[in-house]
Amino acid sequence: MRRGIAWIPEERRVLPNLTVLENLKLGMLGVGAREAEVAARLEEVFRHFPRLRERIDHGGRFLSGGEQQMVAIARALVARPTVMLVDEPTEGLAPMLVQSLTGILAAINRGGTTILLVEQTLEVALALSRRVYVMDQGRVQFQGTPDELRRDPTIQQRFLEV
Repeated sequence: MRRGIAWIPEERRVLPNLTVLENLKLGMLGVGAREAEVAARLEEVFRHFPRLRERIDHGGRFLSGGEQQMVAIARALVARPTVMLVDEPTEGLAPMLVQSLTGILAAINRGGTTILLVEQTLEVALALSRRVYVMDQGRVQFQGTPDELRRDPTIQQRFLEV
């Protein structure tokens, strides 16, 4: 985090015994956020995730999967990273929440944060990416733009089952 890199793991790793607020404050440890900055950083994430403001005093164990994913992303965002490593953010989420989360990640990226995304939902990956890598068995099988991938039926049929 001190180097401007934030990791959002697939498992979310929201601490169940801490509140939403306490989980978010963990994201600011070690980055030198002054007390005056804490409120501003929290406001920034609440603009992306207003539901978290409503649930601020709720323990992590009482959050839905979607709310836990919001906490995981917001916890990374409060550190104001330059790069976010995001692993399978849409796994297990309802389609409506997937669409919302895709929009939020796109907005974060437009705000200047680079996102390295690992995602199995092709539509989400293509919507968020400027560059796409298709990997199989640990080897890169394709690299290019989303449009180049859309125009490559061989790669789609062989690796993406589209």
